[in-house]
Amino acid sequence: MARHLRLGPKSVPQHVIQRGNNRKICFGSENDYAAYIHWLKKYSVKYSVSIHAWVLMTNHVHILCTPTQDNKGVSLMMQSLGREYVLYFNNTYNRTGTLWEGRFKSCLVCAPDYLLNLYQYIELNPVRANMVADPADYKWSSYQINALDKRSSLCRPHDLYTALGSDDKKRKSAYRDLFADILSHGLIDNIRKCSNKELVLGSEKFISEIKDLVGFTLKSNKRGRPRSNKCT
Repeated sequence: MARHLRLGPKSVPQHVIQRGNNRKICFGSENDYAAYIHWLKKYSVKYSVSIHAWVLMTNHVHILCTPTQDNKGVSLMMQSLGREYVLYFNNTYNRTGTLWEGRFKSCLVCAPDYLLNLYQYIELNPVRANMVADPADYKWSSYQINALDKRSSLCRPHDLYTALGSDDKKRKSAYRDLFADILSHGLIDNIRKCSNKELVLGSEKFISEIKDLVGFTLKSNKRGRPRSNKCT
């Protein structure tokens, strides 16, 4: 079976998921998390990818990012990061073989409609997994950077995040307020479906704009689905 064609037009945000093989752990210590973040930063810079939000769970990773130049930037970043981390992990734990569950998954995101929802979805992963009660209590996500006072040279805010306030204090306050509204089960399910099946999260207008960028027609879901919270 032919692989799903990976799309990566520049300036279009992507939700990226990388899972451990057979859902086994891919982070066993604080040093492992730090190593992954180190290489994420290194290769995001090398391949001109802006990282907006992330969470490192015990057996998978979520990243919200935007390629700013090369259409293959996200793929090159994830491939290089993945290889480096597997070598590190295997050496650290005296193991051999694969670590990741095949290639990473990615989903193009309509920024005006879904981007801030993706920020929330990603940073609330530890809460949904009952690891913490508040996203602020989880160290290995971008929440402490986007919502609180932690600094990071990895994080590059998207324009929609920047537009939340006229200065950093107001932006962070407005960002925290977003988390007062619970993401609906329908929206969460839709984000998961679009991401896991590598569909496009957006309206028909957004799909048309992507088609113009990539030069061919994208496959749509069956008609008759609700217009809101749509993936195609």
